[in-house]
Amino acid sequence: MPVYVPTHFAPDDEAVHELLAHHGAADLVTMTEDGLVATMLPFVYDRSRNVLLGHLARNNDHWQRTVIGDALVIMRGPDAYISPTWYASKRDHGRVVPTWNYITAHVHGTMTVYDDPAWVEDVVRRLSDHHEAGRAEPWSVDDAPKKFITGQLRAIVGVEIAIKRIEAKFKLSQNRPDADIDGVIAGLHAEGDEPSAAAVARRRPTG
Repeated sequence: MPVYVPTHFAPDDEAVHELLAHHGAADLVTMTEDGLVATMLPFVYDRSRNVLLGHLARNNDHWQRTVIGDALVIMRGPDAYISPTWYASKRDHGRVVPTWNYITAHVHGTMTVYDDPAWVEDVVRRLSDHHEAGRAEPWSVDDAPKKFITGQLRAIVGVEIAIKRIEAKFKLSQNRPDADIDGVIAGLHAEGDEPSAAAVARRRPTG
């Protein structure tokens, strides 16, 4: 079944690409003969090829299980509980209830396993470079002894998800009046949830 996405919570394509490129870890879910199997892991998004690239521990038999149909990767951005006490509407008429703000994308595609050290090393380097970027002293795969890295690579296998479709939802108070949105941003700031506050501010309706 498709994700329920009201029009005001539907992101544009560029926002979805941004989430795929800068998510944290994601849930890889596949249907097998034994039922659903899920593993959390980070992915690299290769936009030019429209694929997600990652790796699994060799001892995790998820990669050995035959996939029935498409794989599903569930990605998330900031999420937060939204208290009705933050709404100006509560003071005006009281007809408000709690809700949850969140950013998510359900990525469907064909999963391919690569038991190939060279292929996996490329993904490991891309993942490391991506997450180390911007650090004062970024770590590199080449900082570790080559023999050690070779042993580590033998302990993992690569996975590629060739993307077929993406169902994304950015539920960030866009359906609330301006005064309520101001209250949500202020409430999230007060709780120290800067990522969620920034997400609401970025997605607030204009015009």
